[in-house]
Amino acid sequence: MAANPEIKENTVLVVLGASGDLARKKLEKQCILPTSLRIVGFAPDQMAHDDFMDVVSAGAKLESPRFAEQLKTFTGRCSYVSGHEGGDKAFQALEARLKELGEGKKEEHRLFYMALPPSAFVVVSEGLKKSCYSIEKPFGHDLDSSRALHKALDQHWPEGEIFRIDHYLGKEIVNNLLVIRFGNEIFGSIWNKVHVDNVVISMTEAGGAEGRGSYYNSTGAIRDLMQNHMMQTLAFLTMERPKSFSAEDMCSEKVRVLNWVPPIEHESTLIGQYSKSADGEKPAFRDEDDVPDDSRCVTFCAALVRIENERWSGVPFILKAGKETPALDKSEGVITINFRQSSNASIFGTMAPNRMTIRIQPNEGLFLTVNSSVPSIENRTEASDLDLSYHGREIPEAYQVLLLDALKGDFTRSVRADEVDASWAIFTPLLKYLEDKQVVPREYPYGSTGPQGLDEFIAHHQYKGR
Repeated sequence: MAANPEIKENTVLVVLGASGDLARKKLEKQCILPTSLRIVGFAPDQMAHDDFMDVVSAGAKLESPRFAEQLKTFTGRCSYVSGHEGGDKAFQALEARLKELGEGKKEEHRLFYMALPPSAFVVVSEGLKKSCYSIEKPFGHDLDSSRALHKALDQHWPEGEIFRIDHYLGKEIVNNLLVIRFGNEIFGSIWNKVHVDNVVISMTEAGGAEGRGSYYNSTGAIRDLMQNHMMQTLAFLTMERPKSFSAEDMCSEKVRVLNWVPPIEHESTLIGQYSKSADGEKPAFRDEDDVPDDSRCVTFCAALVRIENERWSGVPFILKAGKETPALDKSEGVITINFRQSSNASIFGTMAPNRMTIRIQPNEGLFLTVNSSVPSIENRTEASDLDLSYHGREIPEAYQVLLLDALKGDFTRSVRADEVDASWAIFTPLLKYLEDKQVVPREYPYGSTGPQGLDEFIAHHQYKGR
């Protein structure tokens, strides 16, 4: 692995949109940041210092006096600047606070983290200027808007000063994919079309839009999950071995494999939108505040993806994303690699093919399903799981990892502009078709496993004995 750079002294992290939902979720988990770091929240809301401290500490769980002391130390490094006056005056107030924090220092380092909708990126970036910052997904809403956003931001910052965050790249098990693949000959030698029958990548969210109906109506599952999280996970899973773990080599290999993915055809998709729950207690998506009655927002999508290179040609990759997970109260991310049936297995009768299950969240881990004999006087076999999960190990929260990377100037887990382009090129034709043809998604009950026909859609592409 590449050597880890250190966070420079006198660094200030500015969280733009600090009063919003995204910022609330991430600020509360940053106690591992170095003690020299200062955090400044910036938002249009008029908020007293104590009120902002309540925002920062609202989600913290004080499990012991030690955690309470850590929280007190952390909040002591935080402050808030209101941009309620808008325009230049808002950014002048922010600049005044940053100068105050940098007074008497030989040098200053600033990271601007945009916990904002993409529509605000350009306006805010023009107000900041001459600084580096971080951008959250989704980056644009299709290929053309993404390129326009790149062009607008390029006027103020070169590529080397833009850290595009996809929080799945901060997840331990996703990064572990590279070690599993390239650090173990047993897996590296079978990671191809000769041995892999099909792959299913599932990323589903518990619950509905709940208070975020307007945002989700303009985004949907394809933009919110598939174009970014799924494509980055797919790239890690299928890319060739990079020359090194440098940012340049890592991003180049991801782009190379994504460029082998042809645009998704609408005939190879299944889209849905959740309706009321079966018991009638949970509202339909169209019943959410600020969602129009005729909304055609896709809250669930299953899609077939192909990678037309030598390693993966002919292997179906089935993507499944959206709002469902009826049995969980947390979002779920799972990669299932189904291997081909062994030609030798027939002597034992019917046996299940080998399977590798990589659980991204919750309860990160890796499980390998193999066939073995059952201890008995009879000649019987069964499928058993080899458990390679983390078993209670403390795993850093994804945003902690990525914000630390950004503060260090380490772009290994950042998303490069051409990666964004390659991802949008895969999904933009489908999005355009759905919009132009005004396709109405199939309804499925809130909290169910998805639209009718989903099981048949997935089964259609599995174990065809190619």
